[in-house]
Amino acid sequence: MIAAGLVLAALAALVHVYIFTLESFTWTSPRTRATFGTTPEGAEATKELAFNQGFYNLFLAVVAAAGVVATATGADAVGAALVLAGTGSMLAAALVLVLSSPDKARSAAVQGAFPLLAVVATVVGLLA
Repeated sequence: MIAAGLVLAALAALVHVYIFTLESFTWTSPRTRATFGTTPEGAEATKELAFNQGFYNLFLAVVAAAGVVATATGADAVGAALVLAGTGSMLAAALVLVLSSPDKARSAAVQGAFPLLAVVATVVGLLA
């Protein structure tokens, strides 16, 4: 189960790197605006906030990826801690999104599905 947790954590990290790219580099583009449902004016007004938020997503991805690498190199305890810290934070952010903006449930599901599965698989693997 640990291996499944690592694969799922890596996928979660990739999703969050993609979100980082959207928020930090392409926020005002028509495609990204369509993805997030923003107007040109709204995207321009929130460009600095999105840039900063993108980096939060990147940092969560880095923590999860570092956990995958640590586990793969034999540092199992450190790796598990980092995987759970990274994916647990991603999952918590997805829950905050859906609770604060129920109309963004689809986005929360995209953001939180791999982290949820990674947390479950990792915890089950650790308990086995």
